[in-house]
Amino acid sequence: MVRATALAWRWRRNPLRRRTDVLESWVGLVAVVLMLLVGPVTGWVTGALAHDALRHTVREQHRHRHLVTATTLRALRGGPADTDREATAGREGHHRVVARWPGPDGKERSGVVPVRHITRPGQPFPLWTDDEGRLSGRPMDQDTAAVHAGLAGAGAAAVACGLLEVVRRLVVWRLMQRRYADWDRAWERAGQTWGRADAGS
Repeated sequence: MVRATALAWRWRRNPLRRRTDVLESWVGLVAVVLMLLVGPVTGWVTGALAHDALRHTVREQHRHRHLVTATTLRALRGGPADTDREATAGREGHHRVVARWPGPDGKERSGVVPVRHITRPGQPFPLWTDDEGRLSGRPMDQDTAAVHAGLAGAGAAAVACGLLEVVRRLVVWRLMQRRYADWDRAWERAGQTWGRADAGS
């Protein structure tokens, strides 16, 4: 309410209104209009581009990642080693088992696999592998891609509006510096006439 009243005071004609007041009002109005236009457009464009890129990623991951049935050989104790972290990137698990699974060439692969739940020896479980039969993470789905694209668009819109607000504040700061300089010159001129009989003081 106070901000709206201050804005209305700057637009009304009155003897106390300065040129910098009018410029500050125009800067604020232009900034709001640009935020309402540039923010959504930037968000939409960024989200659309991100969605296209993520859809391509989804297609590539589904093309090169394959769901196979692995068989547990034995369970392991302790956390995964550093080499296991690299080999099983993208898979989340709290337990580790030694398992075997079929490769794309028909030969069996084996190794340490992180799993969410302890499995018994001989128990099958689903496992994602790549074209070489190596462990891989679950491929991204279309819903996840859409969510990530939406977040990217929202972030881009927020950044665009934030940059516009920074520019507005810089312009207002420059206007304030100009206003203070005008005041200093006015006080200097007034000080030269104080005490003079013909100055009307």
